[in-house]
This record gives sequence, C-alpha cells and structure tokens, in this order.
Amino acid sequence: MTLPSIDWNYPTAVRFGPGRIKDLPAICGEFGIERPLLVTDPGLAGLPMVSAAIEANAAAGVATALFSDVRANPVAADIEAGIAVYRAGGHDGVIAMGGGSALDAGKVVAFMAGQTRPLWDFEDVGDWWTRADPNGIAPIVAVPTTAGTGSEVGRAGVILDTATHTKKIIFHPKMLPGVVILDPQLTVGLPPHVTAATGMDALSHALEAYCAPGFHPMADGIALEAIRIIAEFLPRAVRDGGDLEARGHMLVAASMGATAFQKGLGGMHALAHPIGALFDTHHGLTNAVLMPYVLAFNRVFIERRIDRLAGYIGLADPSFDSFMTWLLDIRRELGVPHNLSGLRVDPARRDELAAMAACDPSAGGNPRLFDAAAATTVLDAAFTGRVGEGE
Repeated sequence: MTLPSIDWNYPTAVRFGPGRIKDLPAICGEFGIERPLLVTDPGLAGLPMVSAAIEANAAAGVATALFSDVRANPVAADIEAGIAVYRAGGHDGVIAMGGGSALDAGKVVAFMAGQTRPLWDFEDVGDWWTRADPNGIAPIVAVPTTAGTGSEVGRAGVILDTATHTKKIIFHPKMLPGVVILDPQLTVGLPPHVTAATGMDALSHALEAYCAPGFHPMADGIALEAIRIIAEFLPRAVRDGGDLEARGHMLVAASMGATAFQKGLGGMHALAHPIGALFDTHHGLTNAVLMPYVLAFNRVFIERRIDRLAGYIGLADPSFDSFMTWLLDIRRELGVPHNLSGLRVDPARRDELAAMAACDPSAGGNPRLFDAAAATTVLDAAFTGRVGEGE
C-alpha cells in the first residue's frame, strides 16, 4: 500500500504522509512564526532530520534556534532552561520535535513562556488551568519522531517534580498544538526495542481509554480502531524498521490513542508514573509490563468490553482469555519483560509505589477502585509474574 499525503482536522490540524516535514516552513508562516525555538532531545539534536528542518526553515526566512537540554523524563529545570532560551532569543513560537519527552517539554515551554506564575500552579488539578494567561501561550507545531505517547495531540505535558519524586501533569486547552506533522519517514531510524516500547505505550493509551468507565462512544470507537491498527502493524514495524506503511499506521494509532484517552486512563498509568519517577524507567515499556496484571485485576468490570474488542481485532475466540493470550504473545514477541524485575524495580518499595499510585490522577479512571490496596495487589502480581491474581 502506498501511504497517502493527506490533511485532516481532528483533534487539531494534521498533515500526514511521507515527506510532510517539507511543509514546516509554510506551516510556520501560517501561524505568523518568524523566530521559532525548536525543542528536541539530545539524542535527536545532532541527527540530520533536525538540521534539515532548521536549514529548510532558514531557506524560507524562518530563523530557527535549537534547544535540546531535555531529559528522558523532563524535570522543571529543563522547562526553566527552555523558557530562558526562548525569552532571550525573542522567539515567537515552538516547534516540538521528537518523542514524548521532547513534545511534552516543548509544549510546556510554549505554555510557560508568557506566564508569571510558577509551573506547579498549573498542575491538572480542578480548574487550576484557568490561572494561566491564554494570551501568553506561544503557538506550537508538533513533529513526533516516535509512535507512542501521542503527545502531539494532547493538551498537557508530564513533568517530573524532583522535590516530591512525582510526575505532574501541566494542563491547558491551548497547549494543543496548532498543527501536527505525521511523517513516517522521520520514524524509520528507530531501533526495534524503541519501536516496541513506544508502540506498546500507544496500546496502553487506547486500551485504558476503552476500558475507562463512563459514556464516551466517540473515544471508544477511536480506541478500538487504534488497537486493531496496533495489532496489525506494530509487529511489522518492529521486524522491519523500513516498512513505511507500518510506520505510518503506527504514527496514526499513537495519535488516536492519545485522542481517546481524554475519556480517561487507569491503573497502568497510575503505577507507571511513580515507577518512572522513582526508577527512571521507560514509560511505554513500564505500561507494557503492567498491562496484563491491571487487566486481570479489572476483569470482572471489563470482561464484556474485552470480549467485543477481541472480536473486533479478529481473534477466533472473542473472549477475555483469548485477548489476554494475544497480549502475552505480542509482549513476548516484542521482547517486553514479563515482570517488574525486568525493569529493575525494587520490590522493597512496593508500599511506597502503591501509595503514590493511589494519588495519581489516572487512578480515578480505572474501572475498579484503585486505592493503595488495589495497587499493592497489582504490584504483587507484577513482581511475581503471576497473571490473574486479584481478579
């Protein structure tokens, strides 16, 4: 299949197709951005895709500076450094380019560039977002180079608070990028293990959104199709990094998962956030490890939904058990560790992790009450590797 070059406008303006990065200068022009700050991570900063984007902008008269001091789990100091560069350079917009960390950092830099209150005043708590001056939020162009977080279509950024060792969500509706470039050619260089981990992150978003309680048929529909796409194309993308069709579909699935999880997330993310904060684990891989244990814990509340999902993705036996078998098989195929020891998570800190998970905003979206006792049950199963405990 030849991938199309196509535009759509949900949940924001999206430019999809191989080679669409060439549209970056024109997009900056559409938004009146003349001096953007390109925010990325150290690993990407020296790669040709970044220098080519900067050079293409320069050729069109769009002077672009680079900021790349962004950690794998961005901290407040990274944001403060980016804001300082943004203000000192007199920039008028942000190009957030990279994986989830770079996208989150870029969005939060753009958000905070014109604010006077401190970062944590805008945590996603109640109506704290209304504290912000919306006129101080810089325009954002998002260019994902991985297919996982879907941060390019999100209205928030996850930042690590080093004082409390917790990941906090900074939210504002105007943090949604004005334009997203989904160019699968930019993801071709990803190694198999990164492709697998980020792809499983996309699956965790769609799966938790689908299982979240509440009435949101649009989110459910998007989540279902995202899971079907991932089931078909993630193994292909891992086996052959040059499979442009698989790469393109995974980029779309990642954006779909993040669009769907406006409905809610759940226990996977409630646990993955503190585990990542304390042990600096890869977020997508952490979700992948936790996935079967959280599903098993929630089984009585989600079984009928998972039955329908199993049928939709084409499993011969449309049941919870067949879906769990499929999930365990794809984890094994992609090299996901079966239990938390594979991530070097210390079981001695189980109770601390459980208490933190119960306080995480994602816990409220779990289909079953996810308090500290529930989190402990899931962690015990995830440490031992026994799927099905706590059902």
